[in-house]
Amino acid sequence: MKLLTYKNINLAYSETGKGTAIVLLHGFLENSSMWDFFVAEYSKKYRVITIDLLGHGDTECLGYVHTMEDMADAVYAILHELRIRKAIFMGHSMGGYVALAFAELYPDMMKGIVLQNSTSRADSDERKVNRDRAIKAVKQNATAFVRMSIANLFDEELRERLADDIEHLREQAVKTPLQGIVAALEGMKIRKDREVILHFAPYPILLVLGKHDQSLIYTEHADQVEGTDVKLVTYPYGHMSHIENRKELLKETLEFFKRC
Repeated sequence: MKLLTYKNINLAYSETGKGTAIVLLHGFLENSSMWDFFVAEYSKKYRVITIDLLGHGDTECLGYVHTMEDMADAVYAILHELRIRKAIFMGHSMGGYVALAFAELYPDMMKGIVLQNSTSRADSDERKVNRDRAIKAVKQNATAFVRMSIANLFDEELRERLADDIEHLREQAVKTPLQGIVAALEGMKIRKDREVILHFAPYPILLVLGKHDQSLIYTEHADQVEGTDVKLVTYPYGHMSHIENRKELLKETLEFFKRC
């Protein structure tokens, strides 16, 4: 990982391959290592940039609330440093919220967006209450909160088969500092609704959802593509399509990149 000094903190990122830029943005409690399999494949044809978002991985915390706009500005600082003027963005969960915030702030830099197990919609009132509960739980026992959260992201059917992947993710997630966890939860809770981007973006958008996702209930988010040109891909499992449906997602995204 390389480091860039930004507002007196270190931002961590990596760059692999040549060609059209693909920017990969991880989700909550993850870091850029979640993309290792995809970086190896994408970098055969593309210039792939992975970024540790604020308070995650090797990127330090900027404050006590990390808004999606704060995270998008940090992403911009890295792309500016790398002299990247246009890119395709792929974001998992929270990474998708950051990609949409980036699209609103820097529309001229967009070539396409993959929202993987993510949504353009703001948190519902119920979800905001759940975020507050999560903040309370993590302050009481961060390790217990993290361990439980990770297992729930996977479809129950697959948890035994993917036990090694789940354990690896937990090992990565427990490294996330308490401040980084709380600041991200606070930022996601207050994020704006950006469904309008799905309707008016002049570039292609792909939405990937899991039928049995416990984090983003399928029936509450699948209909956001109605009346848009956004392509919806549905997989039969949970919130972690990059692990649960790895090969299918790779094929789908490579096809999508060509369209961009």
